Amino acid sequence: MEQTVAAPKAKIKFNSYQVSVIVLLALTQFTVVLDFMVMSPLGDMLMKSMSLSPSQFGLVVSAYAFSAGISGLLTAGFADMFDRKKLLTVFYIGFILGTLFCGLSTNYSMLVAARIITGIFGGVIGSISMAIVADLFPLQQRGRVMGFMQMGFGISQVLGIPISLYLANAWDWKAPFLMIVGLATIILAAIIIKLEPITKHLEVKNDRNALNHLWHTIKQRHYRIGFFATALLSLGGFMMMPWGSAFAVNNLHVTPQQLPLLFMVAGISTLFIMPLVGKLSDKIDKNILFAIASIWMILVVLVYTNLTPVPLWVIMIFNVAMMIGIMSRMIPSMALVTALPEMHDRGAFMSINSSLQQIAGGVAAGVGGLIVVQKDKFSPLEHYNTLGIVISVLSLIGIYAVYRVSTTVKARAAAK
Repeated sequence: MEQTVAAPKAKIKFNSYQVSVIVLLALTQFTVVLDFMVMSPLGDMLMKSMSLSPSQFGLVVSAYAFSAGISGLLTAGFADMFDRKKLLTVFYIGFILGTLFCGLSTNYSMLVAARIITGIFGGVIGSISMAIVADLFPLQQRGRVMGFMQMGFGISQVLGIPISLYLANAWDWKAPFLMIVGLATIILAAIIIKLEPITKHLEVKNDRNALNHLWHTIKQRHYRIGFFATALLSLGGFMMMPWGSAFAVNNLHVTPQQLPLLFMVAGISTLFIMPLVGKLSDKIDKNILFAIASIWMILVVLVYTNLTPVPLWVIMIFNVAMMIGIMSRMIPSMALVTALPEMHDRGAFMSINSSLQQIAGGVAAGVGGLIVVQKDKFSPLEHYNTLGIVISVLSLIGIYAVYRVSTTVKARAAAK
């Protein structure tokens, strides 16, 4: 009996190389997430400096999302045919060049083009990272791995976004992108030196060409359940996020100088939340954790989107509460979804999953830009509370979708 208890404990212990992989993947996620997330806090500054309407800014966000989605679909067919380290390296180089183009943009058209290029490469990096995680870590470890990897999200809030806003306030909105380029170049060198080739999936015989492999992955019914769940999560997240800073500044009367502190406090909270949620998702039912977090997030979103000017500390509390809900949904759901594909389909599955995530996000950002209205660049956003209602409905449907994923994973595990 004692041996039975000891065995699982040995399985969840990370070796030194696994720790280094987690750090490298977390750092790549940090730069990719920061590149995308910084658009929200820079939103008000961009809309004012380029005289953009909410729908135009929504297009800037959607341009990245749609190009990332299309890129993911195009790469899905051959994602399992190459060393995952080489794929990560190539796409990370493209991401760096696209981000540099963003920092050099001088008008709206150039910015949209730059976001398209960045999305083509950056949007695939997440799926490659998830495939690497699924290859190197068993399901019993993935909750913790996801928790640590998603710390890139928290660190981007704690350090990345406040520093980016400081640089933007000191110079202009282009400075954060140039900072990301410099940091990502250093991380790229570390990936090339430290990460070992990841080729175990190539040992699995696969005679399908790229197009057939893509079609084979899409037509699997239990894979499509995961795709549906991921798309629903993205629809809710992308719909509200792009106008976060514009709502805070124009509706809640947060000053541009207070924005870095607001994002920093929310980010610090995620550094505590994510490891805790990662451990919880490995100890209790991931589906139950997701459902509880979804209800929590719905309640917070419905109140927050109806706020009028209140003290900064109240806004901070609501932002922390939203982070709790978002992270507590993201980690268990992604851990469940990664358990769906077989090893020889993981790269294609993750690419398609990432594509649908990005495309759904692009649709959400575009629809959100049509719902939200601003009479002029200094007036409050209108109909922001409508976004809260739409997000809440999508979250309720998401609870059912993740339940389907959970039952599928359990059924397949029991059949083995």
